[in-house]
Formats: sequence, C-alpha cells, structure tokens
Amino acid sequence: MDSAASRMVRAGIALGSNLGDRISNLRAARDLLRKLTSGDSAYIQAPIYCSCPVNCPADSPDFFNTVVEINYNGTPAQLLEQTQAIEVQLGRIPDTPPNSPRIIDLDILYFGEHITDADNLLIPHPRMTQRRFVLQPLSDIRPSMTLPGDFVSVLGHLRSLTPDVAPLRLVEADW
Repeated sequence: MDSAASRMVRAGIALGSNLGDRISNLRAARDLLRKLTSGDSAYIQAPIYCSCPVNCPADSPDFFNTVVEINYNGTPAQLLEQTQAIEVQLGRIPDTPPNSPRIIDLDILYFGEHITDADNLLIPHPRMTQRRFVLQPLSDIRPSMTLPGDFVSVLGHLRSLTPDVAPLRLVEADW
C-alpha cells in the first residue's frame, strides 16, 4: 500500500528505448521528466548506454538506456501516473506485451527511502540490482548509494554481476 505523504524526495528513473530515434526518444522523456522537478540543480542524468535486449523477442533491436534522478514533490503513485502519461505522450502503446520493443520505457527505480509494495508499483525496483543496463548508468551518478532495505551499494551490485551478463557500450556521455 502506498502511504507516502507528499514530500520532496530524490527519485531515480530508468529510461529505455529500442524503437525509432532512440536518443531523441530519451531526450524527449528527459525533458518532460525535468519539468516535474524544481530547476536544473534538482536534476542529474547519467550517460546513455547501448544494451542487448533482455527477455525480449529474438528480433528486438538493441536498447539505449540511461538513468535520471529528480527532486520530486509528490507520492510514488503520483510519479507512476506521470511517468506513464509521459510514455503515452511519446508514443508508447499502453498494454503492450511485457518486454516488447518500445519507443520509451520509464521505470521508477527508487523514491527516497520509501518502500512500496503495491500491485502496480514496487519500489525499489525489484530487478534493478540484476540489470547491468540499470546499474551501470546509476553507478555513474550514485555509485555509493544503498537502496532502502539493502546493504550493498549500487557499485557493489554492479561489480557482483556475472561476466555472462552482456557488456554495455557507451553511446553518449553528455546528451
């Protein structure tokens, strides 16, 4: 149940795109997310990386992935509603099968120290510590951060991934 009162928190959001002009898709999402925060000092972004699709159909194009962190004044449920609205605004078709190719994908990774366990939202994101395409960009901006309910840093999780997890390719550091 989401019982977080509306308050300013640091929220991490993963951005991914594997259809169309992927960098333009990420920039458009970034610009809309930036409008949810209070000024540039309340916003940071990681570099963009290219990754192989994970658990997607065999012919899926590679993803471009990054992470942004914003100061957000609201609840996790409100942020979820706003990120889903951004996805639709940018052309994502609602209710497409999981892991299908998409113009934009926005996932809330963390919301301050808050833990949410609701049907439509789990925070911290339950699979983020197993995904190099999330951990690498996140470690670029928050390497020493420890997620709520965890004892290992983001960088520690990244270093613990097995070598069989496909490496990433840096696409653009300053976008």
